[in-house]
Amino acid sequence: MNNPTIKEESYRDTISLVDKGGDRNWVYPKKPKGPLYTGRTWFSILLLAFLFTGPFLSYNGHPLFLLNVLERKFIIWGIPFWPQDLPLFALLMLTFVVFIIVFTVVFGRVFCGWACPQTIFMEMLFRKIEYWIEGDYKAQQKLDKQPWDVEKAVKKIGKHAIFFAIAVLIANTFLGYLIGVNEVEKLIIDGPTAHLGKFAALIIFSTVFYFVFAKLREIACIVICPYGRLQGLMLDKNSIVVAYDFVRGEPRGFRKKGVEQQLGDCVDCHRCVQVCPTGIDIRNGTQLECINCTACIDECDDVMTKINKPKGLIRYASQAAIVNGFAKRITTRSMAYSAILVVLVSVLTYLLATRKPVEANVLRTPGMLYQQQENNQVSNMYNFEVINKTFNTQQIELQITSPVGAQLKMIDRESAQFSLGEDGLVKGSFFILLPKETIKTNNTPMEIAVLQNGKLLTTLKSNFVGPVQ
Repeated sequence: MNNPTIKEESYRDTISLVDKGGDRNWVYPKKPKGPLYTGRTWFSILLLAFLFTGPFLSYNGHPLFLLNVLERKFIIWGIPFWPQDLPLFALLMLTFVVFIIVFTVVFGRVFCGWACPQTIFMEMLFRKIEYWIEGDYKAQQKLDKQPWDVEKAVKKIGKHAIFFAIAVLIANTFLGYLIGVNEVEKLIIDGPTAHLGKFAALIIFSTVFYFVFAKLREIACIVICPYGRLQGLMLDKNSIVVAYDFVRGEPRGFRKKGVEQQLGDCVDCHRCVQVCPTGIDIRNGTQLECINCTACIDECDDVMTKINKPKGLIRYASQAAIVNGFAKRITTRSMAYSAILVVLVSVLTYLLATRKPVEANVLRTPGMLYQQQENNQVSNMYNFEVINKTFNTQQIELQITSPVGAQLKMIDRESAQFSLGEDGLVKGSFFILLPKETIKTNNTPMEIAVLQNGKLLTTLKSNFVGPVQ
């Protein structure tokens, strides 16, 4: 969203975190305050509470959330996804991505400012600790410029010690989501020497988190995050973003008492710039660096109140709403994305509703022909595989239902009945025997019933190859 009153747009040739010499431009944002910031604080507390308690939440003795990439075991809201469910899990992730796209097309980067873990940890945890120890932005600038003394050493070492302690806590929580809270507990109780791999992962994660929130900061949002980089492709003139009302605000300037001036409502106080955590001027229009944190809205509203002007000079709005006074809530673009989302949600819902707790497959053994057996019988060899996708032990039985007179003879086990534990997998082979006189075609249709706990789960179809009489 561009500001038509800005003729020179050279600011788009650079990013706020790099100065003219190419060095890091460290951002010192002013401590924000206001109703939106208060709302974000309470919402962040809720999300942080959910994040840190998430690994401890369980359902029927199993984690409510688990993202075990190494073992390819995932649990989302208590629903397990095993390696065999990879297409279903991929569809779930694709649906989530499309939902984010639809949300961005309509509401811009609200997710970044209100719900993104990077923003929540940085602005609502680490930044608050920094304000508490070092003071507001001017005090921080002064502290960084002053030579090293006892005061600076105590504040800097204390701050970074707390930062690393929080990073360790976040790393433990992250591990809890990856390997389960029970495994993290073993690491704590048994000590690092008993679990060197997990301890190494903990150290790496802790270091990464510390580096991101102590040093990298807004670079993660501006340079690394693909969502932020792609926002330009998803936003349009009807997208709701944190926007400066240039129609009302320009021309900007400081008001002088008793002097007639043709100015807009913007007094050019730069408080919206001072409070921005990525160091941009929102009055230049929508920019890559803007994470929609609403800090500039609170600051501008405070200024407008003091000069007896209406609030909302900076607000949630679209460019179309600012220029025309109204905006389309439903556009062709948003409808197209929404239609795709509805299709994906419908397919995902159907697949989840029809997902069988036990998956079974039976195939004729490749390269094997029929064999003549005793008592004038013919046999075919089959391979079978049964997978338990639940957390409960399942009693499985294979039965031949068609053709009449067929017999099933297991090769590597005594019975066609067996137990399947959690995430259990049973593979094996068996013979199907048919009386030779009953074979009327080269390929006789055959049906094998798979019983789960005594109830019919599914019926598998195959063919029996034999000599025609």
